[in-house]
Amino acid sequence: MTKFRESIRLKNYNYQNNGAYFVTICTALNKNLIAEKQKRILEEELKTLENRFDGVEIDYYTIMQNHVHIIFVFYNAAVRLPRVIQVFKSLSTRRLKKEGYMERVFWQRNYYEHIIRGKNTLNKIRMYIQNNPLVEKLDPTKLY
Repeated sequence: MTKFRESIRLKNYNYQNNGAYFVTICTALNKNLIAEKQKRILEEELKTLENRFDGVEIDYYTIMQNHVHIIFVFYNAAVRLPRVIQVFKSLSTRRLKKEGYMERVFWQRNYYEHIIRGKNTLNKIRMYIQNNPLVEKLDPTKLY
């Protein structure tokens, strides 16, 4: 019997649309797996995404011990957000394993995303990323 996971993405939303997306990706079981060596690798892989995908820009990001916050900006992107995340997780895991990571899984299966709907909200999320990296969960209802 196959276990079906319900998608947490917005139904009928095109995640290729122009705009900004706030993404949080957590490590497996929220373990503190990201030290300086891992942080350097993740940062390098993150920066390659702009070259891999036309129309995708990284606006702002931070890397903590057990999660990564990223703001992506799409402009006439040739790819959807889930694919960008999939590629980042796959490439970074492969690279981490080459550098000695021994476990089977580095990232949690899913990720949190929020569609940013205005400049004011974008600035608030940038401040959140910069000033409050220890907060585990952002309440989108307080952004508007």
